[in-house]
Amino acid sequence: MIKWLLRRFVAGPDFPATAPESPFIALGDIHGRVDLLEQFLDLDPAYPVICVGDYVDRGEDSAAVLRLLAERDDIICLSGNHEEMMRRFLKTPTEAGSRWLRYGGLQTLASFGVSGVTGTSGPEALEEARDQLQEAMGPDLVAWLSDLPTRWQSGNVAVVHAGADPARSIDDQDVQTLHWGHRDFARTQRSDGVWVVHGHTIVDAPSAANGRIAIDTGAYATGNLTAVLVEADKTTFETIS
Repeated sequence: MIKWLLRRFVAGPDFPATAPESPFIALGDIHGRVDLLEQFLDLDPAYPVICVGDYVDRGEDSAAVLRLLAERDDIICLSGNHEEMMRRFLKTPTEAGSRWLRYGGLQTLASFGVSGVTGTSGPEALEEARDQLQEAMGPDLVAWLSDLPTRWQSGNVAVVHAGADPARSIDDQDVQTLHWGHRDFARTQRSDGVWVVHGHTIVDAPSAANGRIAIDTGAYATGNLTAVLVEADKTTFETIS
C-alpha cells in the first residue's frame, strides 16, 4: 500500500471540489530517473496511475524508463513535449535533431547506446543516429511512443502534460498547448470547474489551487519525483527522493 506522507490539500471556496469518478494517482515528470520510478512502483500504488509525460531526456536512464513503462499495461502514460521532440527526431532527424539534442536528447541517445552526434552535427550524422536509435528501441517501443495519448480525464479532473487553454473546453485543446502550455493557464481560472493536473513547469513544492494541480518537482535536477492522489474533495501528495 502506498504511504502518502505530505499534507492534504482540500479545494477552497473559489473553485469546485475535485470530483473524479474514482480515486487515481498522477505521477510527475520522470526525465530518465528510473531509480525514482522504481521506488514509486515498489510502493505498490493501490489506485490507477496516470503519468503526465516527459519520461526521456536530461536524466541518465531514459531507455530504462521507456522500457519499464511500456511493459506496464496497468499504467496510463501521456505524451509530453520531450516525447514529441523524440518522435520528430525519429521521423525527420535533420529538421528536428538539433533542437531535441539541445533539450536533453543527447542523454537519451546515450542511454540507448547511441553516440557520435552533437547539437551541431550535420545531416548525415543525425540520420545515422536516428537509424541507430530506431534499431536500439525496436519497432514495439517506437510504436508505443508514437501512440501515447495527450490527455486523460475522470469526472471534473483532467490530466495533461503542460497545461490547457482556459478559454477552451478540455475536449477542444490543441496538441501544442497540451505539450508546451498556454500563456493564460497559470493566470486565468477555468470557468467550467475542471481541475487540470499537470507537470512540465518545475515547482519547489506540489500544489493544488484554483483548478490547477502542479506536480513537476524537477526529478532529474532535484532528485524529487512527486505523485498526487486525487480523491473527492481532496488531493494528497507524495514525493519520492
